[in-house]
Amino acid sequence: MSELRFVRLGFGADRVEYRAAWDEQRRVHAARFADEVPDTCLLLEHPPVYTAGRRTQDSERPLDGTPVIDVDRGGKITWHGPGQLIGYPIMKLPRPVDVVAHVRRLEEALIRTCAEFGLTTTRIEGRSGVWVLGDPVERRPALGGLSLDLDPRLADDEFDPRMNGPEYAPSNAGQRREDRKVAAIGIRVAKGVTMHGFSLNVNPDNTWFDRIVPCGIRDAGVASLAGELERALTIADVLPVVERHLTDVLENAELLPREVPEAPATGLRPAAASGPRHTAGAGT
Repeated sequence: MSELRFVRLGFGADRVEYRAAWDEQRRVHAARFADEVPDTCLLLEHPPVYTAGRRTQDSERPLDGTPVIDVDRGGKITWHGPGQLIGYPIMKLPRPVDVVAHVRRLEEALIRTCAEFGLTTTRIEGRSGVWVLGDPVERRPALGGLSLDLDPRLADDEFDPRMNGPEYAPSNAGQRREDRKVAAIGIRVAKGVTMHGFSLNVNPDNTWFDRIVPCGIRDAGVASLAGELERALTIADVLPVVERHLTDVLENAELLPREVPEAPATGLRPAAASGPRHTAGAGT
């Protein structure tokens, strides 16, 4: 892969409004498609904002009418804000595009970043992003005096943690010893070039996630590097480490087109290939 260029758009007092960053993504995306710029990763911090991917359901949005920006990435609803490192890698991929492979590369770079700070993270089958695994179900503390057999989340598909007190809040998943996401990934690929990317929770106020159903997941929660490690960490501490691991993983990746199975020899024309736009992920 070609050399990866990093652009630090703004942090702290210079945080970048979501729509302004989205406009910049589109500008860089067009330039990358035209080969006017190399593969580029925009790094930044947003003011507080909720964004919803294309698969977001109405039941997952804030109950109080808090504004949500609908975006063209994959995944569902999430929150961005202070204390969260945002990365938007805008990269040209070979066609047919392998979206899943791109997501896995981003996960790998973030898993290595967390490990460097002393936090063990992993992937969970069927759920994109980077996770801290919880305890086995039988070893988790009971909620509100309820036995696990009576936990409403196990029997009610429409259980809403936003209406049932802090013991069910996504931000308290660590206290419940449940699986919790420390980094979310949601991307879009148009004309073979990626957009959107990842959010890494460094030291945010995770109670912002309690107003929504983060990534549409009701049986897990959210975490942060600082919270899990129980020590002070800032974006300035994490930023160079993320850049280094993204460089290592992405520049050394052997980019290959997605394998397309041959159509059976039926004498019929094969079905049309999927269009140029692809979305994947769970909430960035």
